[in-house]
Formats: sequence, structure tokens, C-alpha cells
Amino acid sequence: MKFSKYYLSAIVSFIIWGFFSLALKPLRGYASLDILFYRVFLCAVIMVIISLFIRIRVLKENIRLFTKMPGEQKKQMIGLTFLGGFLLTANWFFFIYVMNHISVKAASFAYLVCPILTTVIAYFVLNEKLSKWQWGAVVLSGISCLLLSFNNIADVAYSMIVAVSYAIYLVSQRKNAGLDKFLILTVQILFASLILLPFYPSFSESLPTEATFYWVILLIAVVFTITPLYMNLYALQGVNSSTMGIMLYLNPLLNFLIALLYFHEPINGFQIVAYSLILISILVFNERHIFGRRRAVVTG
Repeated sequence: MKFSKYYLSAIVSFIIWGFFSLALKPLRGYASLDILFYRVFLCAVIMVIISLFIRIRVLKENIRLFTKMPGEQKKQMIGLTFLGGFLLTANWFFFIYVMNHISVKAASFAYLVCPILTTVIAYFVLNEKLSKWQWGAVVLSGISCLLLSFNNIADVAYSMIVAVSYAIYLVSQRKNAGLDKFLILTVQILFASLILLPFYPSFSESLPTEATFYWVILLIAVVFTITPLYMNLYALQGVNSSTMGIMLYLNPLLNFLIALLYFHEPINGFQIVAYSLILISILVFNERHIFGRRRAVVTG
């Protein structure tokens, strides 16, 4: 089984996100919006410092490349970059809103629906073709989501809002090529911080005083935000959006295992079957990489 560096980058990024709950647990006493504010602001500061002082040569080179781009390419790159920043902000905000005001299940369910939406959107928007095996994996994923949505139909509508924002982000950034991915992500995070900044005075709590809060936020910013987001954008250079979408299932799978084995949360038969189907769908969707077979592509 041979993985490209892009494929490996996608896998590692979603595995990192799968352990995010372990980092959030020490901050359970703080408001979710405060976590979002400080997470985004700190990410913006770190990335701007890196771009201006550590990767200054890369910055200058990309400015030179950008100035030489045709006008249409410039407009597309600017539009996709700022769209990505807006979608990231919307995704994080809606996720916190759903978690705080709807239910934790609805927030978690969003990232089970997201891979299916990403695959379908990429099929129609980017014309990414899927094999029969891969369509079978999408069907298995859909069945698993239906099992998990029993008795929670109202939650599905809220989950869709969260899922659609990140699905469109992945698909849109697939076409955002030509400049350094870390620099693009820096602009997106900076734009996200500018969107959130006006809301900070009205919606933030009192300034946290415990050093632990800032150390954990630093961990979240570097390990669970900048690193996996950059790896996502890097992976999109060599992995299509459909595959990225299905690989996203590694995140809720690891969340499920951590909840079961570490936090000892109760589970039921529907959950066991549903998450088993998700694992099978990942293996089926990536059977070419696992077994090294050539596949017949369905062109629709």
C-alpha cells in the first residue's frame, strides 16, 4: 500500500482533529465564544509573525508571483481566499452555536454529514468522478447517518448548516491554487479574526486570568488549528475533494473511540452499527490505495 505525501497529509490532519476533545476538556469552564475568539486571534498573530519574520522570502516570492498573474486569476484567487476565511468563521461560529443552544449530538452529527455533502458537491461542482466502489461507500455513509439521526430529525437541519459550510470550504479551496498554502491560510485566518473582532467587546466574558487557559489556547491554535488546516490545504494539491471529504470521517471515528474508551460515555446498538459502517465506508472508498487495484470510474 503506497500513500502519496498529499494523501498522508490528509490522513494525519483528520487524526489530529480526532483528539481535539482532549484539548477542549480542560477549558470546559470557559464560554465557547471566548475559546473561539482567543483561538482565532492567537492563530492570526502567530501566522502573521511567521509570514513576516520567518518566511519572509516565501512572502516576497508569492507577492511577485501574484503581481504577474493574469487579472482573472487574481480575482479568482482573492475571491476564493476570502470566501475560505468567511466559511471557516461561519463553520466555527455555527458549530459553537449548535453545541451551546441545540445539542452536542447535533454538533457532532454535522461532521458525519459533511463528508457526504463534500463528495456530492465535488461531483457536481468540480466534476470529480467516482468509481462504483466509492459511490457504494457514499451510500454506506448515508445509511450510517440515518441510523444516528433516528429520534433526532430536528437536529439534522441544524447539523446541515455546520456541515455545508465546511464542505463548501473544502471544495472551494481545491480550486484555490497558485500561491503558498500557508500564506493563503494566513490571509484566511487574519480575515476571520477581523470578522470576529467587532463582536469581541459585546460577547466576550471577563479577561481570563489563569495561565492554563492561555497555554491550552496556544496548544489548540498551533496543534489543532494551524497545523491540520495547513495540512488540509496542502493535501488538496494532490487529493481530490471527494477523498478529503470521506477521510474527514476519521475525525468523528476517533471522537467516538475516545468518548467510549477514555471518557466512558454510554453507547447503544445503533451507534455501534453506524460507526462500524463509517469505518467500512472509509476502507471501501479508498480500496484502490489499500489494495493497489485499478478502478473503473463512473462518469455519470
